[in-house]
Amino acid sequence: MVYRCDEVLLSHNKFNETKDQWEDISYHTLKGINFLETYGNFVKERCQIEMEYAKGLRRLVKSYQPKKKECEELKFSTVRSFRDTVNETADMAGQHEVISETLTAVVLNEIGSLVKELKEDRKKSLSEGSRVQQNLAHSLQQLEKAKKNYEKAFREAEKAHENFTKADADLHLSRAEVEKQRMNASIKSQQCEDSKNEYANQLQKTNRLQGEHYNTIMPGIFQSLQDLDEKRINNFKNLLKKSVEIERSVFPIINKCLDGIVSAADSIDEKQDSQVVIERYKSGFTPPGDIPFDDLSTPRQNGDMTPTVNTPSRQDTVKNTLSIAKAKKRGGLFGIFASNKNNFSFSEKEDFNDLPPNQRKKRIQQRIDDVTTKLHQETAARDGLLKMKEVYEGNPSLGDPMSITGQLTDSCQKIEKLRADLQRYQSLLEDVDTLGTGGATSGGPSTPNSLARHHSNVMSPHHNGGASPRSSVTSHRTSLSDESLSRSSHSPESGIGLSHNSLPGSDTYDQPDGPDDDNAEFYDAEPLPIIGTCRAMYAFEGTSEGSMSMAEGEELSIIELDQGDGWTRVRRVGEFEEGFVPTSYIEMNLYNNC
Repeated sequence: MVYRCDEVLLSHNKFNETKDQWEDISYHTLKGINFLETYGNFVKERCQIEMEYAKGLRRLVKSYQPKKKECEELKFSTVRSFRDTVNETADMAGQHEVISETLTAVVLNEIGSLVKELKEDRKKSLSEGSRVQQNLAHSLQQLEKAKKNYEKAFREAEKAHENFTKADADLHLSRAEVEKQRMNASIKSQQCEDSKNEYANQLQKTNRLQGEHYNTIMPGIFQSLQDLDEKRINNFKNLLKKSVEIERSVFPIINKCLDGIVSAADSIDEKQDSQVVIERYKSGFTPPGDIPFDDLSTPRQNGDMTPTVNTPSRQDTVKNTLSIAKAKKRGGLFGIFASNKNNFSFSEKEDFNDLPPNQRKKRIQQRIDDVTTKLHQETAARDGLLKMKEVYEGNPSLGDPMSITGQLTDSCQKIEKLRADLQRYQSLLEDVDTLGTGGATSGGPSTPNSLARHHSNVMSPHHNGGASPRSSVTSHRTSLSDESLSRSSHSPESGIGLSHNSLPGSDTYDQPDGPDDDNAEFYDAEPLPIIGTCRAMYAFEGTSEGSMSMAEGEELSIIELDQGDGWTRVRRVGEFEEGFVPTSYIEMNLYNNC
């Protein structure tokens, strides 16, 4: 460094040179502290950039997150992979936020504290240096003053001695005059001696102070400034390393996010996605037969040609089948892989007989699900009103039981209407299933006459021959009968007794809807809770309707126990896929509350 006295070439003889070096060193230390503040501003702006980048990533993630209406598209591995990529990007945004927050909390705070400490130490050193320099300057001034006094006294003493010598040699002067000159010379000589002693004392004092100044005091102050600057430099080095360590600490997590994106890409299965498209958009039409040859050269009887028979051409059938694609809307991120909620712009017919068989079945099933959900909600509302009425009857001070009679009547009427709609859609779905198993003779859409013809052909519990678990999802878990509603409204949770099954003014409330309700089961409108886990001991291919495939050793969540038919309902971990698997193929681990 350049702060030691021997290296700055401090002059013991010229104070002004020393003063110049002092100012240079003072300015250099000030520039060093300003440089540290500049680095602090750099880190501050870096933190802002990291935070803005993280916010930009989060806005990007938010804009590309799958919407609720696109949840069905998660069946495609490409959509799931993109969703995982978006989620990993959100995690990377979090890591950039960590960089910004840690740099602010650690590096910026340390820079602020260090700058404050350095400024205080520099101020103390400069103050001490100014004080000792002023002391030395004052001592030199006193020495100069003492020297001038001594020079003046010496000249006056010499002149007085010359005057005395002349007077003593002059015989014309009286003895009194001579004595007067002698006394004056003696006084001036004494004054000169006093000034000489004062000058000598001041010189001794100044030399001692100057020696201490250049050999002890100023080197100590310069050393403190040197230590201060070295401290700044060393801390700057450590801060650079610390900022790198902060950024490097998030690299493993960012690498995991990138590995997650690679894993998501590896999980893409083009064959599976193609199969999903096939299952979603297959029409169910029977392929047309061969077109007969119309031989116009064959002579007709009685001289007329035989009339030709107009048969539907394959082109017409294909046109009828593919006309759906022209009516659907493109949307979402993946074109044809968009949500099919509004894919078909057909006129909303109650029986959907203008749709292909498979699409018609899906639309009817969707209507059944919607009506069932509304029926659950309305039933819960009715149960609440019944509970309130029961409380009012037990404690009239809380309210008038008759005040909610009108609401109960409206609720019961809504429930009856929903039941009728549900039963109607169930009949339509059974007719579609019946036509699909051989009752239909045409590849085109079902007609009202055909529906009426097959309306009485209700599927039996063994319609699928035991191939599908729990019969078929079309005959089970798709209806809500009076029995299930009664079981729901009079359960211990609802708190409603059997005495509230009927209400004044609601004569149709307890009337049964029909014999079909005895075979119907309760439909789960909301996702069933997980009651345990299981592990597949064997691989299983779910080929029948309602079943779900599983690999050997795969971990699944149990959402419904075996009801005695040998099937257990499970859900794939982390996904929306549910289905039935053979109970004998899994090893179950139920939760304690089950």
